[in-house]
Amino acid sequence: MTQEHPNSKGNDLKDLFSNSDKFRKFIEETLNEVLEAEMTEYIGALPYERTGERTGYRNGYRLRSLYTRVGPLVLRVPQSRDGGFSTELFQRYQRSEQALVLALMEMVVQGVSTRKVSAITEELCGTSFSKTTVSDLAGALDHRVSAFNERSLSGHWYPFVILDAMYIKVRRDEAVRSTGVLSAIGINELGYREVLGVRVGDSESEGSWNDTLAWLKERGLSGVEVVISDDHRGLVNAIQRHFQGASWQRCQVHLMRNVLGVTPRHIRDRMVAGLRRIFGSENWDDAWSAYEAVSGELSGRADRALDVLENGLDDALTVLSLPERYRVRLRTTNMLERVHQELRRRERVIRIFPNEASALRLIGALLAEQHEAWSTGRRYFNMEEYDEWKAGKKKLSDNEKKPNNVVTVNTTHTA
Repeated sequence: MTQEHPNSKGNDLKDLFSNSDKFRKFIEETLNEVLEAEMTEYIGALPYERTGERTGYRNGYRLRSLYTRVGPLVLRVPQSRDGGFSTELFQRYQRSEQALVLALMEMVVQGVSTRKVSAITEELCGTSFSKTTVSDLAGALDHRVSAFNERSLSGHWYPFVILDAMYIKVRRDEAVRSTGVLSAIGINELGYREVLGVRVGDSESEGSWNDTLAWLKERGLSGVEVVISDDHRGLVNAIQRHFQGASWQRCQVHLMRNVLGVTPRHIRDRMVAGLRRIFGSENWDDAWSAYEAVSGELSGRADRALDVLENGLDDALTVLSLPERYRVRLRTTNMLERVHQELRRRERVIRIFPNEASALRLIGALLAEQHEAWSTGRRYFNMEEYDEWKAGKKKLSDNEKKPNNVVTVNTTHTA
């Protein structure tokens, strides 16, 4: 009997991934199997299977093209007799992929692409395409992205909001310009994360953030109690203007970077250890004791860094006023930073967006997919403890507002 060489499977995989056409076929076959499995689950039976659990019947297939970075895939989408079968395979996957391809196509159409980009788009989209094709595809996708980014927020209230910005390069007015992408995510009263919205603007100025926060409030953003961000002055001023009465949590990671940026190199490890003790404290007293210990240890050796730390410490310890289980996740903007890392991964493919519309299209599509994953996944926070804590604070506040009991003394003397 012929024995399979132990390295044959590894060689087959190596050949698969080194051959773009074979890899594309492999992905195509895998996705078609996923579609078949979804149909089997929908009707409760395999093809030609006789079972009492069957709830419907197959009715052939329709072909659909899915454009991806490994090339166009031809998928056989099963049909049911009742017409009720649908798949989410296209809804989440193709939106961001289509936005990516559109941005590349626009670069070619506008004559600003590289030879490599031209080759990629020809492989993805065919040997030729016109401005009309690009315009038609963009219009359809823009409508979907806009519907997500302009949706009403009035159905929930958002105790926690995280704000941050990233910068991309966009071709505008015959020049490549740095452009700000202003993003907002929130955690609603049920404990689920949501992407609240994204704006693309000239810069991360106070005016841009004012416009962005006003836009969110116009769409129904309300109930904001804690806002987490870095210490960008324009952003902080806009937060104070639009969310009066809310607490501001300065991102501890950003503060640490600011402190370490002016700490002498030879004592940086000691400063890092001190910062970890401060931000790992369970209450204000412990945090300030840890700060005083660091200050006493490094006074005269890192005065500038200690000044930066002291000036930002109050705002960076705002989370200590919240119940303990909520502190770790709300002390930084890391949640939004991770989303931006995913945006960066796609943005590097483009490198320079041909215009602001293509930038908003791709970034908006990616954020819409992230929003859907969050809203259909597990809860980020159990808000019951927070609600109880807030109700207790309100009760205590109401009691403090009540006037002191007045004792009436009867001064009438009897004969």
